[in-house]
Amino acid sequence: MLNFEASRRALLGGAAAGTAFAAIPTALRAATAAPAGDPELAAAFKVIANNLLQRSPETATTLGLDRGANAGLASKLSDGSPAGEAEDRRVTETSARLLASIPRARLRGQDINNYDSAAFAFDIARQGERFGYGYTGTGGGIPYVVSQQNGVYSQAAEFLDSYHRVEDAAGADAYFSRLEQVSKSFDDETARINADAAKGVVPPSFVLANTLGQQAELRKVPAADSRFVSSIAGRAKKLGLPDPTARATAIVSGMIYPALDRQMAALKALKSTDDAGVWKLPDGEAYYQYLLRSQTTSSLTAAEIHATGVAQNRMIEAEMDKILRSQGLNKGTVGERTAALTADPKFLQPDSDAGRAAVIAYVQGRIDAIRPLLPKVSKLGLKADVRVKRVPIDIQDGAGLGYMNFAAVDGSRPAIYYINLKNMGFWPQWTLSSLTAHEAIPGHAWQGAYLAEHPEAVSPMANLLGFNAFVEGWALYAEQLVDENGLYANDPFGRLGYLQAQRFRAVRLIVDTGMHAMRWTRQKAIDTMVAETGRARGAVTSEIDRYCASPAQACGYKVGHNEILRQRARAQAALGARFDVRDYNDALVETGGVPLTVLPGVVDRMIARVKAA
Repeated sequence: MLNFEASRRALLGGAAAGTAFAAIPTALRAATAAPAGDPELAAAFKVIANNLLQRSPETATTLGLDRGANAGLASKLSDGSPAGEAEDRRVTETSARLLASIPRARLRGQDINNYDSAAFAFDIARQGERFGYGYTGTGGGIPYVVSQQNGVYSQAAEFLDSYHRVEDAAGADAYFSRLEQVSKSFDDETARINADAAKGVVPPSFVLANTLGQQAELRKVPAADSRFVSSIAGRAKKLGLPDPTARATAIVSGMIYPALDRQMAALKALKSTDDAGVWKLPDGEAYYQYLLRSQTTSSLTAAEIHATGVAQNRMIEAEMDKILRSQGLNKGTVGERTAALTADPKFLQPDSDAGRAAVIAYVQGRIDAIRPLLPKVSKLGLKADVRVKRVPIDIQDGAGLGYMNFAAVDGSRPAIYYINLKNMGFWPQWTLSSLTAHEAIPGHAWQGAYLAEHPEAVSPMANLLGFNAFVEGWALYAEQLVDENGLYANDPFGRLGYLQAQRFRAVRLIVDTGMHAMRWTRQKAIDTMVAETGRARGAVTSEIDRYCASPAQACGYKVGHNEILRQRARAQAALGARFDVRDYNDALVETGGVPLTVLPGVVDRMIARVKAA
């Protein structure tokens, strides 16, 4: 899962849904440095990118571009107040009008992709405004302002600790400026919680319980021991700066914790039910179809997506059955046999610091094993540096099981691949290769590396917007690429893990649409996923709750993967012996990501280039 860093709502609120501003800073650089196509379009994108960047200071910091003309952003957080939300909408509308002023008919080549991608995103933002609750924007939306995986409480400390630069006294001053704004971010969220509740928009009771449990654990930590304090204190000491402990502690105890208390009180006051789906929300059926449109960038209905999941689940199940039988595992359903392997102690590390360190080391080893395969995947020669990191303990209860943040485009920080090690039973060794291909290389970290390593070649539009179905579809396709190139040649259980991961994404189509369109209960969704995939019940419960907090996002994976494979087959048929999968892969990665509706045009141009050559 890519952790789209879109704004304060995403960066301080977790990786809930695909969003729009994922690589705006690269767009700024590319708009200046890249050879222009249509000059008016390039100028428009430069203006749009700059305006959007000013609305998301966290994005600038995450990608290492809060410097120079944008240095002032390093001391700011996004404005989540009603006035800030209104300004976000104004900037989006202004951007859409500027784009529409350019005649599409005169555009050629990549400019068409860029234009159509932006138009799609701005249209999604406009469609979302009608609902008036949760968060909506150019990347879609999430229904609940705060959940077990979304909210200031879950990501503010990690952002300041891992992404905010403290290289000198100015960086420390900027840290304190942001630290003092965290309480306002909490209160802005709390106001939105109350406003949405008045409209009947309340998270399910199990989401609230998990959220409040995490917040209570955070609140138990003495202010002086919080990461807000330890982060700046440790870095100040290394730089020889005055000890900031007392000042930071005072902000946490006097501002941040009281704001957290106010939010916890607001959440406790909500009246909720166990109903899992967004069908219960105002205009819920239309809202879910809007989320499906934004997260799959397709026009598929819930019924069509559900049927696709059912059919592909059965096809993948048959492939898994062959491997299981080859290993002498014949009794029970595929799900039951896989569940037994998931719980087999010989595949698990102990529940200890040493066991967790062993998982991190093994994952790093998987990255090293995949690197020699990359010349078979691509001609781009990307470095794609990746750091593997445990999900911070204070947010692990609600965080995803694995996710990745793109590298800083200035080279100051590699991509970070997070793995949730709360429960070691979630991670039998045979599942880790596929996860690593997805999150690291040639998945998210590799796809994102093109943006960081070739800013001069990246079009402004390609880096301006992030499209969930493309990005997650690519990462799922990356899992397939390493299988096609021999990673599992002598590892049948590793290949079983790959197929289980593919099946898992097919079952997501079933359970997500089941809960949100067909009114399934949470328990039915959990039981279905456990039975079909054989994954640990605790891991599945975490996943199902994620789909409740971020409806439709999980559908983007398999829908995107299916379309990438469909387009690959079309290119192969058109080119015959001249088809090189590396040309196809590179053509996709070089776009930076587009809606699936734009992908056929990308492939048409790739086919034409090969034929012309």
